[in-house]
Amino acid sequence: MTYLRDALTERVGEFIQLRRDIHRHPELAFEEHRTSDLVAAKLQSWGYQVHRGLGGTGVVGTLQRGSSERKLGIRADMDALPIQEATGAEWASTRQGLMHACGHDGHTAMLLAAAKAIAQAPEFDGTLNLIFQPAEEGGGGAVRMMDDGLFEHHPCDAVFAMHNMPGMPVGHLVFRDGAAMASSDYATIRIHGTGGHGAMPHRAADPLVAASSIVMALQTIVSRNVDPLHTAVVTVGALHAGQANNVIPALATLELSVRALDPQVRLLLAQRIKALVTAQAESFDVRAEVEWRQGYCVLVNHQAQTDFARQVALDLVGPERVTLNGPQLTGSEDFAFMLEKVPGSYLLIGNGDGDSAGACMVHNPAYDFNDENIATGSAYWIALVRAYLAV
Repeated sequence: MTYLRDALTERVGEFIQLRRDIHRHPELAFEEHRTSDLVAAKLQSWGYQVHRGLGGTGVVGTLQRGSSERKLGIRADMDALPIQEATGAEWASTRQGLMHACGHDGHTAMLLAAAKAIAQAPEFDGTLNLIFQPAEEGGGGAVRMMDDGLFEHHPCDAVFAMHNMPGMPVGHLVFRDGAAMASSDYATIRIHGTGGHGAMPHRAADPLVAASSIVMALQTIVSRNVDPLHTAVVTVGALHAGQANNVIPALATLELSVRALDPQVRLLLAQRIKALVTAQAESFDVRAEVEWRQGYCVLVNHQAQTDFARQVALDLVGPERVTLNGPQLTGSEDFAFMLEKVPGSYLLIGNGDGDSAGACMVHNPAYDFNDENIATGSAYWIALVRAYLAV
């Protein structure tokens, strides 16, 4: 199937420009109105039935051919991040403090490039649902779309998604069956003490000292409560307390990010964090309040669909450009919720390695999606559709 890549490479300029246009106009979660309008207009012009409004700004383009009852879903994300861009690119963000720092502009462009080619070459039998999702960056757009009836309106037998990955050779495709990406939960811990004069600490109950002890104690949860063969992360990303050097504050606040690659470990982390924080606070004669917020679940790729997706990649780019079972990642992804409802698989495409510009990690002000991937990524989606919905 290398002819797909070669043919698309010749026509990919249109979608490089489209990707850069989206990049210039980034939009945050559930605010992707311009991007949604652009996607819907393109799909309609190519003959897709377009359903808008799922998850607010979500778009689904549906194309049905032949008589088969097979139904395939492919998802791309559309939202940007609240980061000030520092790439210096000609197509850099025109919006202050916002940028596409995770490549969702590229994911959208890849799927649109595939959508156009598929519409112009009717070589499948079944129903194709192209899902353009808002609010992947912590907004839970996948859940919102499903709550609005995504899979009731557009049932799928399988669903697939792709994300770029800096640090891997450009265009290299990476697969993993089973648990592939971590859950992500968040906690705000408030330590309530008694404020006082810094010169008379015995007349106060210092929440800052308690918070400091809690930070250190939290580090023991992974090392002493989680099986060493399992993966877990407890990160204290913020500690706020006090304003003056001679005042003991009445309140200290910690912000936590908590991740796991196993649902049972996820539950264990929540239990141990709450118990440890409560006990530590009591030992310092202060009171702890833990606000726990569940985020994304563990992303689990289904075996049969991952095997299928791997074979498509091997046929398309050859074994030298495919990693059959890549490493697990402690990053999180809300496509995990779709995989809880519909079998499927989530794959990675290398954005560049070594000293290349594409090697800059996502969520960095200097990051940019590698336009070379539009040809390979769209060719992969076309090949997947033709294989899954083969005539």
